[in-house]
Amino acid sequence: MALSIDIGGRKQKFTEKRRQTLEASRLHRWEEIEPDQLNPLAARQFVVGTNTMLARLVLKKGAHVPLHNHMNEQISHVVEGKLEFLLEGKSVIVRAGEVLCIPPHVPHAVNALEDSVALDIFNPPRQDWIDGDDAYLRG
Repeated sequence: MALSIDIGGRKQKFTEKRRQTLEASRLHRWEEIEPDQLNPLAARQFVVGTNTMLARLVLKKGAHVPLHNHMNEQISHVVEGKLEFLLEGKSVIVRAGEVLCIPPHVPHAVNALEDSVALDIFNPPRQDWIDGDDAYLRG
């Protein structure tokens, strides 16, 4: 059975399952998400969906994310600043407006070369971050 829902002044028809999906959708605002201060130079916020996580990291110049790896695919978009990623012994500089894709299980570290803001997408969501089991970031 199709349902009609008014969206933006237009009636649209949706199945019951689609209506439930629309109702489960949520708008998030970074300014309403309390930052998690990981250390004096790094703060993080994140939003978790069904299969994906979006994290916003604010890194002051000199911030360092130690070498680590995880089972999650990671896509990092540098919004502001400049970050150095160390991937398997190679340095990759990522500047504002650039995106780096990191496959699962690839060891990497990060150095903030400037005050930076990055958006990281993880699939699946980082369960260690959700559970607060991320001591490697806090120090």
